[in-house]
Amino acid sequence: MKAEITVRANDVFDRLSTNKLNICDTTLRDGEQTAGIVFANVEKIRIAKLLDEIGVPQIEVGIPAMGGDEKASIKRIANMGLEASILGWNRASLEDISHSIDCDVDSIAISLSSSDVHIEHKLMKDRGWVLDRIVESVEYAKAHGLYISVNAEDASRTDIDFMLEFARTARDAGAHRIRYCDTLGILTPADTYDRIKRLIDEVNLPVEMHTHNDFGMATANTIVGVQAGATFLSTTVIGIGERTGNTPLEEVAMGTKHLLNIDMGIDTHRLREIAEYVAKASGRIIPDWKPIVGSNCFAHEAGIHADGVMKCHSNYEPYPPEEVGMDRQIIIGKHSGRATIRHVLNKNGIEIDDDAAAVILDMVRATSISLKRSLTENELQYIYQDYMEDIKKHPR
Repeated sequence: MKAEITVRANDVFDRLSTNKLNICDTTLRDGEQTAGIVFANVEKIRIAKLLDEIGVPQIEVGIPAMGGDEKASIKRIANMGLEASILGWNRASLEDISHSIDCDVDSIAISLSSSDVHIEHKLMKDRGWVLDRIVESVEYAKAHGLYISVNAEDASRTDIDFMLEFARTARDAGAHRIRYCDTLGILTPADTYDRIKRLIDEVNLPVEMHTHNDFGMATANTIVGVQAGATFLSTTVIGIGERTGNTPLEEVAMGTKHLLNIDMGIDTHRLREIAEYVAKASGRIIPDWKPIVGSNCFAHEAGIHADGVMKCHSNYEPYPPEEVGMDRQIIIGKHSGRATIRHVLNKNGIEIDDDAAAVILDMVRATSISLKRSLTENELQYIYQDYMEDIKKHPR
């Protein structure tokens, strides 16, 4: 079995090294660490399959050292024959890494604090101890034929010179990449660019962006990290994760594709599908205004916008809804215009002129205000019927 894993690992190394960008999705690890989220084993397996099916090249599936159901589900996923690399998360501990090896994963993350705050107040050690643990852990994992990511926890609060030493130590011991963790989500895009570019230029080791969203910067910092040279992107579906969450998979997939012109080969047509499944499994809702997969992404009510999008979709849509498994919605309500009224009625086989549309629009707005919501197409037809009855009683 171990020889087979080594062969598979070599195949994975080739794939990851030839891709311009790689997503390492951690929905099943960091996503499940969200307070209150627990995935059933069958859900973990389904999420792993979905991620693999849409083209995610590496999946961080959990923490083998937890043992029990966690270890069993990780081992099952590792042996399902998925195309994606299967990665287990570990502390810088030989015991942890041994649990990952037991699970037949082909890749591991070795996580260790790099900031003085963590080293002194969490680990209660010193920098020398940290560097020694990196060497010991990486060499042990390398001897077992594993692909290795060394995670610098709290990298964004780490002294830059020590960050460089941390990364060089990982590289020289045999690590394949460094994961730069903005653990508290405190980076700005400008700082991100400067730090990541210097890290890559001076250490020459592939960098993975792992950003948190405490200040709403997670996706922006990940995209800027790519512009600075990062080639691995850590994500979770719909951004679930510790505290305010992680970088959302769907935002990174579409952001790199449309803003950076880098297509990572993700099947974006299924983004809404996987978002719905993860939301259901995690007991969360997808906010209507959620970028990429929220129901309002392609919903148009304001008269000028609705008229513009009916004339040419690109007037008010950055990409077609079908690209992410969504549908366009023309909303009938307080802010609608005459073009919307005519469009929706025409779609239902009713032709009206502009004068009639103006009168019906007034009725729509009054109804929407009184109900404090938008109206359905059926309700618009009822208003049209009321209008026609009034015309019969009071010809104009």
